[in-house]
Amino acid sequence: MTQLEFAKMGVITEEMIIAAKHENISPEILREKIAVGKAVLPKNKNHHFKNIRAIGEGLKTKVNINIGTSQGYTDLNEELKKLEISEKYGADSIMDLSTWGDLSYIRNEIIKNSNIMVGTVPVYDAATKAIQQKKRVIDFEAEEFIQMVKDHAEDGVDFMTIHAGITRTTIEKLRNSKRITKIVSRGGSIIVGWMIKNHKENPFYEFYDEILKICKEYDITISLGDGMRPGSLYDATDDLQFEELLRLGELVKRARNAGVQVMVEGPGHMPIDEIEANVILQKKICDGAPFYVLGPITTDIAPGYDHITSAIGGAIAASKGADFLCAVTPAEHLRLPTIEDIKEGVISTKIAAHSADIAKNRKNMDIDNEMSKARKKFDWKKQFELALDQEKAKKFYTARKGKESNMCSMCGPLCAMRITEEYLEKAEILLIE
Repeated sequence: MTQLEFAKMGVITEEMIIAAKHENISPEILREKIAVGKAVLPKNKNHHFKNIRAIGEGLKTKVNINIGTSQGYTDLNEELKKLEISEKYGADSIMDLSTWGDLSYIRNEIIKNSNIMVGTVPVYDAATKAIQQKKRVIDFEAEEFIQMVKDHAEDGVDFMTIHAGITRTTIEKLRNSKRITKIVSRGGSIIVGWMIKNHKENPFYEFYDEILKICKEYDITISLGDGMRPGSLYDATDDLQFEELLRLGELVKRARNAGVQVMVEGPGHMPIDEIEANVILQKKICDGAPFYVLGPITTDIAPGYDHITSAIGGAIAASKGADFLCAVTPAEHLRLPTIEDIKEGVISTKIAAHSADIAKNRKNMDIDNEMSKARKKFDWKKQFELALDQEKAKKFYTARKGKESNMCSMCGPLCAMRITEEYLEKAEILLIE
């Protein structure tokens, strides 16, 4: 039985109780959302972890961060440190996107050490194996697609990206496309290359029912990958993106009918004014399935600052209904992220998620109100406790302290709150006739 099947039967599971407590809602409300597919609770039966979370409509916006090795950078200890940092600063999940080294061992170690959800992209394994065997990245058999899904399932992966929305018709449209960046999804490009080489249909699409059986057995949430997501502003909201989205809508229904939890991935790079329409269309086409977006990145000219460009887009997307934000680090487009990059990516995305949650429900602003009260009282200790990055806030304050405790070095004796307190709140009020 999967969480979806339990929910449809009216059964509240232990996992639902834990996740509902985090949301400050009743388990019954969460069960109802899961039962109709408006929320998912990713938890593989083989992965035992503490911070169980649900993703979906009416819930707090969740944050994912990608970690993993690459060719030339295969230090597992560094990746485990990235996992630790991600958990410390509030990530709800991580995705292991390792593409070099002993991928099975790396994945198992990350899952074993993770107290949050773990996601993967199984097709990376097949492609990496081919490269390590001195073959081309697309030189593997269709059966290997399915075997990788099963391997990841057995290892305890809670959700996995499956690029099942790309088909032969996609390739024909792609050939004639005026896109600047044709495909920026690694999984999508691997599958398209494989299909062209072998003159066959996408195995993830052709054998989708077989994949659903594996996911049902382990209660894995499918994250339907957007292989045609726009990789530049110019390419946003085009026919390739929406042809795939329509197909993903069909695959959502098939997953639910099979008792498998499912969410849908989205763009990508996108002008600000197109974000809301994209969220609305995804929710409509995919029958309210949770929406998992990368950014969206709102300008293409800020390499080194894409944690900011994506936070801008993420805040807008989540405020309009997106449910799950994939963090982007300052290193996006430039290098494999460092531990510090991961920290910045998580925090910037947490800012975006919380900003959106306030727009969704003013009750989420309670902690902001507490911070405002602490500022008014010049209670620095409390301010540090409430800060997303306590260490940085304290470091900045202590590096250039004010001469007195009821001021910082920015305004000093010209502090507006200090002046207001002294002359308005403490002094006798003068009535001017």
